Amino acid sequence: MAIHVAINHKTHYQYDRLVSLSPHIFRLRPAPHSRTPIEAYSLRIRPENHFINWQQDAFGNYLARVVFPEKTSELYIEVDVVADMTVINPFDFFVEDYAEHFPFAYKEQERRELAPYLEVREAGPLLTAWLESLDKSKKPIVDFLVGVNQKLWQDIAYSIRMEPGVQSCEETLNRAIGSCRDSAWVLVQAFRHLGLAARFVSGYLVQLKADVAALDGPSGPEEDFTDLHAWAEVYIPGAGWVGLDATSGLFAGEGHIPLACTPDPSSAAPVTGASDKADVSFSFDNSVTRLKEDPRVTKPYSSSQWQKILALAQEVDKTLEEQDVRLTMGGEPTFVSIDDMEASEWNTAADGPQKRKLANELMKRLHPVFALGGFRHYAQGKWYPGEPLPRWSLAVYWRKDGKAIWRNPELLADIDKSYDLPENISKTFLGTLARYLAVAKETIRPAYEDIVYFLWSERKLPRNLDPLKANLKDPLERQRLAELLEQGLDTPIGHVLPLDWDYPNNRWLTSYWELRRREIYLIPGNSPLGLRLPLNELSSEPEPEVPYLVSPLEPADALTDFHSRVSERAAMAPALTEQLIRTALSAEVRDNKLYVFLPPLTTLEPFLDLLAATELTATELKIPVVLEGYTPPADARLEKIQVTPDPGVIEVNIHPSTSWAELQYNTETLYELAYKSRLGTEKFMLDGRHTGTGGGNHVTLGGTTPADSPFLRRPDLLRSLITFWQHHPGLSYLFSGMFIGPTSQAPRVDEGRLEQLYELEIAFEQLPKKGESAPPWVIDRVLRNLLVDITGNTHRAEFSIDKLYSPDSMNGRLGLVEFRAFDMPPHAQMSLVQMLLIRALLAWFWEMPYQGKLIRWGTELHDRFLMPHFVEADMLDVCEQLNRAGYAFDFAWLAPFMEFRFPRYGTALVKNMELEVRMAIEPWHVLGEEMSSGGTARYVDSSVERVQLKVRGLTEGRYILTCNGQKLPLRSTGVHGEYVAAVRYQAWQPPSSLHPTIAVQSPLIFDVVDTLMERAIG
Repeated sequence: MAIHVAINHKTHYQYDRLVSLSPHIFRLRPAPHSRTPIEAYSLRIRPENHFINWQQDAFGNYLARVVFPEKTSELYIEVDVVADMTVINPFDFFVEDYAEHFPFAYKEQERRELAPYLEVREAGPLLTAWLESLDKSKKPIVDFLVGVNQKLWQDIAYSIRMEPGVQSCEETLNRAIGSCRDSAWVLVQAFRHLGLAARFVSGYLVQLKADVAALDGPSGPEEDFTDLHAWAEVYIPGAGWVGLDATSGLFAGEGHIPLACTPDPSSAAPVTGASDKADVSFSFDNSVTRLKEDPRVTKPYSSSQWQKILALAQEVDKTLEEQDVRLTMGGEPTFVSIDDMEASEWNTAADGPQKRKLANELMKRLHPVFALGGFRHYAQGKWYPGEPLPRWSLAVYWRKDGKAIWRNPELLADIDKSYDLPENISKTFLGTLARYLAVAKETIRPAYEDIVYFLWSERKLPRNLDPLKANLKDPLERQRLAELLEQGLDTPIGHVLPLDWDYPNNRWLTSYWELRRREIYLIPGNSPLGLRLPLNELSSEPEPEVPYLVSPLEPADALTDFHSRVSERAAMAPALTEQLIRTALSAEVRDNKLYVFLPPLTTLEPFLDLLAATELTATELKIPVVLEGYTPPADARLEKIQVTPDPGVIEVNIHPSTSWAELQYNTETLYELAYKSRLGTEKFMLDGRHTGTGGGNHVTLGGTTPADSPFLRRPDLLRSLITFWQHHPGLSYLFSGMFIGPTSQAPRVDEGRLEQLYELEIAFEQLPKKGESAPPWVIDRVLRNLLVDITGNTHRAEFSIDKLYSPDSMNGRLGLVEFRAFDMPPHAQMSLVQMLLIRALLAWFWEMPYQGKLIRWGTELHDRFLMPHFVEADMLDVCEQLNRAGYAFDFAWLAPFMEFRFPRYGTALVKNMELEVRMAIEPWHVLGEEMSSGGTARYVDSSVERVQLKVRGLTEGRYILTCNGQKLPLRSTGVHGEYVAAVRYQAWQPPSSLHPTIAVQSPLIFDVVDTLMERAIG
């Protein structure tokens, strides 16, 4: 994903008469040790009648010695450099053991060789005082270098100075301002005083406009920029020469292209020479032009490409509307911290100290943008085996009709803040709320922690352990015990109001709770009060009749304004029933915030009524609250965005969009708000490989209501998608994450279960065809046991239909199909192109169903389609089919995905043969059961990796290619002289792997062998 730039540097001296020029030295060619790859270089000089000799000086720098035999009226120098601005990590080095910490001493031989770079030229009082201000205590050498460089950057301001030469260190420190040359020379002298070899560097500085603005600090230049520059390099044993730029306080990277590196600035001057005495006018110009930009994740498309994408999207949108598809598209994008990619919570753990904080920050940003008039809700999430506590779930809800559920967002408390709350506020709040609900407040009861249990727990502790001195390494129960003993077990935790909705009479009811122990003693634990009520201690009575459930296919009535209704009800007589109410609303103070726990309700209307009463109570008492507990019942009249934790990521369930314009706005806004919340969409593996978040970007397709779902109205649409995906494995693997294969999170229908294709073809024949009708449950019954993974899990499939029309629950009958094989794209535009591809296919299949027998790929599925060449060819075929169907989907729009999924490791030219190595895909297999600290576990084997070698210009029969001595099985691509091969190799040795006795096989060494000469030629 590199950018090739052309640097053009012009310098023009014009004399008022003809002059003789002495032999000139030009140090304007990138030095041999430049880490930035130089693709091309040229030097043009006028007068053209000259003699030029390319040489290397005593320090290894290139220089051109030019002799001018005739007089001239001008001297014109023009330099062109083409550089590959590939990203360079300035810290990519190791250090010798003896030099890991400052101070250290060079070895004797090193000191002799580095003598010119250790010579101290200046030792004035200001430089001495500045050196004394440095922290010279023992510390890692990199930290020390950073500290010195940053201090000089802070102490010396930058200015442009056109005068030749370099200021003395004393003058620069006295003025506290200087050019890049001046700051570099101070840094060189400072390092030499500290016993470190340092040299002066003259070169080009290239700065390109950033694709994404920085969150912290300046974002860099507004336009691409280049100029002559100067910096310093210090020699560290093991690392070699390390560049430091004192004008920015940073280490030298790919934008620093050295021209000359010398012990003294005068030896590094770009131009050295003399002329006869004359008046001279001087001009110069530096420019940088982008020649080639590989598709990259920070700017995947050019402006013209994006306009074409939007044009096709509008065309597809119009077609979907004309065909009455009624499609909605949602998703489950995932994000990671941009500040800490190493912590377990951003790699494997589901929760962590920063994850909930960042999720709440994102939720607070999403609320005013998407859910004006909505409310934030904090609930208990899923609880997986081996995790000490259930996961949390943050959500924001709002009405689709635009009317407010919660009018004043200031009354929604921020869980990251503390509030000054009055005494006994939980009882006061419930008492006021009871009035708005028109129920008797006498039923409100205090809730206590179970004294008997915690006294028994305290007696279990060792006699020499103080339970109040808990720390984070103690079990959760001991932490909770210490908190409660400090607070006092006789203090109420909160208050409880038994509450339920009387469906026949449309009003709230409450009742007294009679318990064997009289008071409400909570079940021990760390969960909210409402989840720990001792409901099994209530009187044994027949369970009340559950109100009838409304079918998701039935149209719902319009919602009313609940605030006015609640205000009017406050004057009614309070209700009290003798029938036992088994659900309750509770309030408690935790961390100086008032939490209101909402009870379970089966329909939306009473839930919104309760929220209106809660807001009116908060308004009257002027107390902001945190809403937690049970979520609103699923209802098509309500919209939500949910933020939940998943292993290594934060997952956002974005609400479905009904049009392309809405989808584009939702996607771009979510990416932007996540970034502002310090959440990113990419990670880097240990070997530096660029990857997505690892958490996926599942896409959900359906309708505004289950009755509108295209898949329930036209079951053949799902058949078309499944068949097309099965015919084109590239669709499965181009957009997938690292973990693929039969045991992955989203296996293909033909991965590991070849016989299932026969059963799937039979099932397809049972689905109603276009124009035929069938009950909505048919599609679920027919495909439920086929769209599964090898364990039978209906959710872990490439096409998951467990929310289409499952009989298990109301939440299973939402009319949704979920695409689960998509990894998280690092850019919003890439995500939208994925969505456009699906929308175009759906528009095509709605009009013309895609049919055909399923292909038995066999072993070719993984032998061919895990290589970038065959994925590219397959996706080219997909685009051609879409174009024939009338949808001008350009294959070039998939180039960013190809570069991101299959990065190029490198190319080489050997005997007119071009060799290219790219990353390929390797399935990660799940191993057998093993015992772990959390119980029985099955580890994933990620030790084997795969690369693709593509060769162009190979003469078959004469040359063969080998990798680490093994002949490669080259396969023709159909282009004359072009072949590809894949290499699987052991990349590392984890404790548990499929082949634990095979040693690590990297590095990979590729050779071209000439069979006639019987030797490797490159």
